[in-house]
Amino acid sequence: SITRDNSKRNKNSPKEGSESMASAIFILDMKGKPLIQKSYRNDIHPGIIDNFAQYAIDEDEANMKPIFEHNGVMFAYIKHANVYFVVVTKINSNISMLFEFLTRTIQVLTGYFDKVEEESVRDNFCMIYELLDEMMDWGYPQFTETNILKEYITQQSYKLRATDDLDDATKAAPTNIITGQSGITWRKTGIKYRKNEVYLDVVEKINLLVNANGETINSEIHGTLKMKCHLSGMPELKLGLNDKLLFDTSGRRSKGRTVDLEDIKFHQCVKINRFESDRNITFIPPDGEFDLMTYRLNTKVKPIINVEAQVQQFGQSRLEYMVKCKSNFKAASTASDVKIHIPVPPDADSPHFKASTGTATYKPEGDCILWTMKVLPGGKECMMRATFGLPTIRSAEQEKAPSQSGKKPIKVEFEIPYFVVSGLHVRYCKVMEKGGYNACPWVRYITRAGDYQVRMN
Repeated sequence: SITRDNSKRNKNSPKEGSESMASAIFILDMKGKPLIQKSYRNDIHPGIIDNFAQYAIDEDEANMKPIFEHNGVMFAYIKHANVYFVVVTKINSNISMLFEFLTRTIQVLTGYFDKVEEESVRDNFCMIYELLDEMMDWGYPQFTETNILKEYITQQSYKLRATDDLDDATKAAPTNIITGQSGITWRKTGIKYRKNEVYLDVVEKINLLVNANGETINSEIHGTLKMKCHLSGMPELKLGLNDKLLFDTSGRRSKGRTVDLEDIKFHQCVKINRFESDRNITFIPPDGEFDLMTYRLNTKVKPIINVEAQVQQFGQSRLEYMVKCKSNFKAASTASDVKIHIPVPPDADSPHFKASTGTATYKPEGDCILWTMKVLPGGKECMMRATFGLPTIRSAEQEKAPSQSGKKPIKVEFEIPYFVVSGLHVRYCKVMEKGGYNACPWVRYITRAGDYQVRMN
């Protein structure tokens, strides 16, 4: 591991008014007890974190603010699994950058340990201290790319696994970590593959709220371009999308549908200036898997899978549910792993189900019916009937249970491969490298349910 002497850095450090400084980083358990504490500027007392612990104890989790100030010290935190990642600063720092650093820290630790939780933090505290020393210097973020950090910090129990496709010479060769001439810290030099391939997944999650009449109340699409690159050398990739702004500014006509992307966020490898000038995504990719781009579309979307539920109560002893599910996408596509959660009263019992497709089960821990279908072709309509018994003697609160459960929405989960709701399309993916090899780009489209809810009558 490369270590740095912060005391030497003090003389040449940027001015105190810089906007991206952190005084310390803490990792705490759910009780606020420090598991890891790393001070970068020695301008705060380690006991300052007790104020966050007291805040976490006093406040309900739902009311906790991600940023708060106490006696001139600013606290910002992210909760991940059963630990808190907390950054502390004494100046008016760029809070977005500090949150981004915490997010990158979680991503790096996940790259090393798979699951970041209290137990894994305790088991790997030596490595975490080394990582924090490399990732931030004198309170300023440095290297946050997992692939690069794995070249710096290797321990016996977490050695890098050699890729089967890499040449033996590449595996044995010493690594040149940073290509300093171009400032590319996310990719090492000297990478060689026998077969050069690029995999690109366009993954869209749809958040949808539908009323009982099947009309869309609110809809939003969140998309991610996920890449996996196995390319030799230092290639440059050029990616073109059916971006509406591209055709509007160039005056060209699109042969198909165009998409107006919002809230675009790129990986650091993308050349932003090139994108702003010609709307083409040009970049030198990291080796392996990474998220190239995220985007959002705030557009009205019709329900992809519509669910209607009619509830009828017979006296005080029986409830009947009639649930209809209809897929509104084209027959050429098929949804997989469809799960529909229909809320029921908490004291319902004696369930009986009959489904035309898939299977229905009662989940008492969630007070719901779970209707699952492995596949649901486009344009298909399915029915499910469920009956429940109710206690003969019920309290006033239990009498209101059917109406209360009816206020909860139906939740739907699904995945549709080879299909995207927005109509986003990859027009081309070019690989340019000095070696002149041929690379095989593969593109796949996937739509998944995000927060997909349907209100009941």
